[in-house]
Amino acid sequence: MNNMTCIETETRELKKIIHDLLIKEKVYIADIASLKEQVHLLQVQLFGRSSEAKITQDDKQLSLFNFDNELPGADDADDENNPDDEIEIPAHKRKKPGRKPLPENLPRIEVEHDLTEAEKKCPCGCIKTRIGKEISEQLDIIPARMQVIRHIRYKYACKNCEGVEDDKPAVSIARMPDQLIPKSMATPGLIAHVMTAKFVDALPFYRQEKLFARMGIQIPRATMCNWAMKVSDACGIIIDLLKAELLKNHVVHIDETTLNVLNEPGRSKSYMWLYKSGSSEVPAVLYEYHASRAGDVPKAFLKNYQGVVVTDGYKGYDFLNAVESIVHAGCWAHARRKFADVIKAAGKKNPSGNAGTALKFISKLYKIEKNARENNISHEELYSIRQEESKPLIDNLKKWLDSKIEKIPPTSLLGKAVNYTIGQWNKLTPFLQDGRIPMDNNTAENAIRPFVIGRKNWLFSCTPEGARASATLYSLIETAKANKLEPYWYLKYLFEHLPEAMVVDDFKALLPHNLDNTIIQKPPG
Repeated sequence: MNNMTCIETETRELKKIIHDLLIKEKVYIADIASLKEQVHLLQVQLFGRSSEAKITQDDKQLSLFNFDNELPGADDADDENNPDDEIEIPAHKRKKPGRKPLPENLPRIEVEHDLTEAEKKCPCGCIKTRIGKEISEQLDIIPARMQVIRHIRYKYACKNCEGVEDDKPAVSIARMPDQLIPKSMATPGLIAHVMTAKFVDALPFYRQEKLFARMGIQIPRATMCNWAMKVSDACGIIIDLLKAELLKNHVVHIDETTLNVLNEPGRSKSYMWLYKSGSSEVPAVLYEYHASRAGDVPKAFLKNYQGVVVTDGYKGYDFLNAVESIVHAGCWAHARRKFADVIKAAGKKNPSGNAGTALKFISKLYKIEKNARENNISHEELYSIRQEESKPLIDNLKKWLDSKIEKIPPTSLLGKAVNYTIGQWNKLTPFLQDGRIPMDNNTAENAIRPFVIGRKNWLFSCTPEGARASATLYSLIETAKANKLEPYWYLKYLFEHLPEAMVVDDFKALLPHNLDNTIIQKPPG
């Protein structure tokens, strides 16, 4: 009997060990699969395409090397709530080959080519008559050249009293126009050129220094840095007015990116914050430099703001959920990106049909938005369309996500995508309630891209003051571009007229939305 008891005890222990080993095996298998996904995703990010276009599987064409009989994920997506889409091939116009005509506004220099007198004589003995002409155009360029503006100020004096009687200066001299940077050799045109080259064309100051040297002019990079900081100080009131205009918008987009500032005390990484208006009527873009990524930064910026704030899923924005006067909207592009990563990591075999199903839902939502933009419908009409078409898709997607959350390992890419989307759900749905709210934060991401491109060239800022100057100049330039102004001409116009501004209305008149290219490019005088 004792032997039987021992055998039963050992059997139970063995079963428990086997059970535990099986559980560990499942965990290890899930971990290995998750790690393989991450490795493949990193390979795709390094060597594959970065575009998310065509990631979705809405087109019914399979890979040349996919021998499956059906589209991966079609079994999950093709139900009564998500029927198959019909394939439509839109009509298109074939572009005519050949180069485009040169702009009409460019000056023309005519060079005439004629036959010689001998060539004009016909073999029959008569002189040929001109019957027409053929015109062809070539594009030429005149290299940039420097010039010196010499200010000549005439002096006057009274030789009779020499100014002694009325106790005034004996010599009178013509007034020098106010300068943006007093006692500087740089004109507004030169400063605008230097700032445009760096903050539009991503040409660092040290490269510009070499370019000027080839023209025989010595302008040290330190001098150009000093110009940027002084211009930033002079434009402070313009930035304040720009911020006030931005906060009048019903929708504000926010994003942030890293910035390396060498002399920032105790910091190896700082941040450039971006705020962009959601209105197309008064576009405004504002950059702010801060050493911190904490939520206190946008909290201070949005003080007393009432409206909609669109952000990504960064937790630093969670304070917005508790502000009664603000509607916090999330970004569907980030949710879509999570599922797109699953398909990228799966490779050509693409066994992750579940991710394809989620992308189908999201793609249909974006298709509704695209059609609305193309038809230029009003916000009220867009609200109605979203209620009729987008809301059912949103509801079905939520049901699908809820059905998958318990079945998918949370550490897998698909599990992370599902959990991210559900965690952001309260911020992903406000766009249904207001036609003015966009589906994503792509507006901010597109606005911050010029800074990111510039950062790849000039790499860092030396001081916090330099970083703040960069923020000011990027704000002016990107707002000008958003208002369809040519950046160089706007900066030149601003730098010429800013010293003359006296009252608030004078400064407001210099904001980009109050100007157009016909004004800023008008020749002086």
